[in-house]
Amino acid sequence: MPGFQTHPTRRAVIRSAVGGALLPAFASQLLAEGNPAPPADPLAPKKPHFAPKANRVIVLFSSGGVSQMDTFDPKPKLMAADGKQLGAGGGLSLQQKPLLRPRWAFKPGGKCGTMVSDLFPHLRDRMDDICLVRSMSTDNNEHYQASLAMHTGSFFVARPSLGAWVGYGLGTVNRNLPAFVVIAPHLPYAGGQVWANDFLPAHYQGTRVVPGADPVPNVRPQPGPAGLQELELGLANSLNAAHLAARPGDTDLAARVRSFETAFRMQAEAPEAFDLSKETDETLALYGVDRKDTRGFGWQCLIARRLAERGVRFVELIDTGSANNWDSHGDMGGHEPLARMIDKPVAGLLADLKRRGMLADTLVVWTTEFGRTPGVDGEKGRGHHPACFSSWLAGGGVKAGVAYGKTDDIAATVAEDKVHVHDFHATILHLLGLDHEKLTYRHAGRDYRLTDVSGTVVRGVLA
Repeated sequence: MPGFQTHPTRRAVIRSAVGGALLPAFASQLLAEGNPAPPADPLAPKKPHFAPKANRVIVLFSSGGVSQMDTFDPKPKLMAADGKQLGAGGGLSLQQKPLLRPRWAFKPGGKCGTMVSDLFPHLRDRMDDICLVRSMSTDNNEHYQASLAMHTGSFFVARPSLGAWVGYGLGTVNRNLPAFVVIAPHLPYAGGQVWANDFLPAHYQGTRVVPGADPVPNVRPQPGPAGLQELELGLANSLNAAHLAARPGDTDLAARVRSFETAFRMQAEAPEAFDLSKETDETLALYGVDRKDTRGFGWQCLIARRLAERGVRFVELIDTGSANNWDSHGDMGGHEPLARMIDKPVAGLLADLKRRGMLADTLVVWTTEFGRTPGVDGEKGRGHHPACFSSWLAGGGVKAGVAYGKTDDIAATVAEDKVHVHDFHATILHLLGLDHEKLTYRHAGRDYRLTDVSGTVVRGVLA
């Protein structure tokens, strides 16, 4: 083509064509020759299996293993047994490990009186809205495998994430924004696999946002003649549709075609969704956000609310701390600055959702990958402990102001109403109107699901 000294890019060809009447004529000719239109929208809203209690999800994931007995599971007998030797328990050999007393006092929260430690004074005030699960359990004591399982239901092999399954099952209600957004300043254990689509069509993978001055780069329109982008997209769609028609079943290619359209539509809505300039000072204070701050966890929580109210189906916030995560082997004191970073923002999110009438159909989930040992690990820290830990749910059809399940006297094992990771996932899907046994996808000759071959809905946490 005249004017090109090297092989031109597709964008260069399109922009060159726009210089005259070539592009409209070329696009019309492509359509006239029978080239197919882009495929039907795979993210169009879908009917759930039954009436849902929640229409959207916000997941708060604290990476590293939060200590249950120092946060949400008070153990007076562990306080009294500080320094004593502990035998085997919780599925792990804890011999020769002196017991370590919790460092923070517990007090009742809200009218319900659920006990929460001084690490979370603001969250403690919101316990009337929260269903605390003290009997969580998982199957692996390594961060990578436990984080993968908490997100995908699989401990050793990559599988689609919870957010991808929700998008596959329900679609989305706002095609101007991604269906599944992950706000992650740093990668958690297992990396991007925790929001990947794996064998599900690529449309369902999470879109990562990195907090900062420009959290969603390259979505503002570039200068140029009016209607230029529409012409470019129209031609690109025609070319892509023809290319895709010759390669049926290529979900990565289909997703890439859709990504151009989504990116175009995001220009109208994404910058506004991430712009806090119209939020009141009172709302910012509720989250503990400074107007100039675009990196703190308060900013992330407020953006999560804004995305949820604009129709994003699934939002996850990855809490990895500013430098170190919750993996407190050497000194449990490391929990204190991390709790301070998220306590007010998360409490503010719950309060804000509730006053806007959104908490009733928004499911908020807080969890970590596993708990900590009752015995000391390192000088003043705790080791990894998959046998029991705490998580909580709020809104979206959940029983409020209750604590479900119990651990033993030192939080070494589940004593009552165990909730395995598969049960946790089954319950989340149930609240969204999805039967975890029916939400399947055929891959490599078998039907897969989020909960593998197990999982039971935890009826005791349902309102």
